[in-house]
Amino acid sequence: MERAVIVERLVKKYGDFTALKGISFEVMEGEVFGLVGPNGAGKTTTLRILATLLVPTSGRVTVFGYDVVRDAHKVRRLISYLPEEAGTYKNLTGYEYLSIVARIYFGKSREAEEAVELGIKIAGIGDKIYEKMKTYSKGMQRRIQLARALMVRPRLAILDEPTSGLDVAQAIEIRNAIKRFAKELGTTVIMSSHNMLEVQEICDRVAIIVSGEIKEQGSVRELLSKYGVDNLEKVFLKVVGYERS
Repeated sequence: MERAVIVERLVKKYGDFTALKGISFEVMEGEVFGLVGPNGAGKTTTLRILATLLVPTSGRVTVFGYDVVRDAHKVRRLISYLPEEAGTYKNLTGYEYLSIVARIYFGKSREAEEAVELGIKIAGIGDKIYEKMKTYSKGMQRRIQLARALMVRPRLAILDEPTSGLDVAQAIEIRNAIKRFAKELGTTVIMSSHNMLEVQEICDRVAIIVSGEIKEQGSVRELLSKYGVDNLEKVFLKVVGYERS
């Protein structure tokens, strides 16, 4: 199995503050990989470097063999990125928005039409797709954004807190869509989440980052066995150091 992402001794500094302190991990092709940690641990910084939006201070990151700094334009052709606070264009319909994105990627082609058809399927909001997005619930907006990220069939989808701010039912819908379409499309996924039970259900392997350092990583099964617990939430608490509560 090919290594989709290789992160080697990655450091990112903002002035005197070191956000990432030499982290390393790998993600295999076709895998759903979870990057989890407390607020301010470095998750979003890491994802933004992978998405070529930030330049690392030192270290190296490759995506399917391409360096995210030297070959940034090639990496961008292979990935899609869903930030935590992705917004919507309220006066566009969902269909119009997905159509614009498809044309940006594929021009006016059959491939663009197929991307829109796939986006509608992933969004799964029925006839609401033809209504303006200002009428959408937060869950529907997030489904549109997930559709936008996956419909272009990226080799790597980078999802930052994909269910952030959603209620339980909405989060389950997003979670199911990620699992289903990642498998159907063969897309490699790296996602962050504060919901450990969600990560346990979706992800093949997990890395736990604390204060800019990877403190633990492995498959969910390996981590549960290592710490002698029955869910990833308890692993997280032990690794982060909250077990005293």
